[in-house]
Amino acid sequence: MRVTVCQLPDPPQGFEEAWEALCEHTREERPQLVLVPEMIFHPWVGWTDQVDPAEWDAAVASHREWLSRVDEIGAPFVAGSRPIVTDQGVRHNRAFLWHDGQVTDGHVKYYLPDEPGFWEATWYEPGDGSFDPQPVGDLTGGFMICTDMWFTEHARALGRAGTHLLFAPRATEASTRDKWLAGGRAAAVMAGAYCLSSNRAGESNGVSYAGMGWVIDPDGLVLAKTSSENPFVTVDIDTDLAVKAKETYPRYVKE
Repeated sequence: MRVTVCQLPDPPQGFEEAWEALCEHTREERPQLVLVPEMIFHPWVGWTDQVDPAEWDAAVASHREWLSRVDEIGAPFVAGSRPIVTDQGVRHNRAFLWHDGQVTDGHVKYYLPDEPGFWEATWYEPGDGSFDPQPVGDLTGGFMICTDMWFTEHARALGRAGTHLLFAPRATEASTRDKWLAGGRAAAVMAGAYCLSSNRAGESNGVSYAGMGWVIDPDGLVLAKTSSENPFVTVDIDTDLAVKAKETYPRYVKE
């Protein structure tokens, strides 16, 4: 499988130009799947602790509009997360998988930080705690949205459910860059799956985002990382390795 991860700026600061550059990259590299950062199609709302329901609604509308454009990427699958409002009026950060024009909802972010720049528990509610895998064509994927990734018992459970791909869309700051990469490697090893992550980049509303999307193999080897010089990377992965990895240490160890 050919996959692309990326780093993109907080909209609208050069976002349209970055989007066009991403689409040019994917037209040349022809990936089967592209992962975009956490709630990327609107400025990050969690930078302030002053909740504005109208701003959340604007973010929901922005994501709806941009999801109608993801066919511009030219890949069969595009994964990420988006803000939603339930019929009961509850706000969530929910994973999505776009496939040939159809959007399938997935895992709802469960672990929510609440601190300067990332007032997420203030802005929206956690999901029900389920981390169910979902089909990605003939493969199986599992979402761990940003902070979810640190609760690695879920990576272990997703691996035991046969997951080939862990998706970790992020909005993380530059000062924690190395720590996040270490977490991604641990999640991949625990699941025996490829860990893919895409992140915001640049400065916005006092937050310095780390960038650094990655592709990590089932034994924790970093296959590729994005950077300011190379904001998009595409690699071929052998998903059969994610099947074989389940039979090797430490995945085979019984709980």
